[in-house]
Amino acid sequence: MEQIHGHEVIQMMLQSGKAYTRASLLTDIVATFGPDSRFFTCSAADLSPEGIIDFLQSKGKFVPCEEGFQTSPELMCKH
Repeated sequence: MEQIHGHEVIQMMLQSGKAYTRASLLTDIVATFGPDSRFFTCSAADLSPEGIIDFLQSKGKFVPCEEGFQTSPELMCKH
């Protein structure tokens, strides 16, 4: 199965322009990429939709806001 780079999740979040909760982000990831999607990053591979959320959160890619969290283009690594 082809894996999707974590940047695609960040891009999806940016394009949506909305704030997320963990549950709503999971819903959008599954709707966009499929329930069996697998993700990779510069330092991790074979992450489930839940796993990519955990990874991005652990790397500080989410910015808290009143409605939950968002992301920012500045938080995306450039490689």
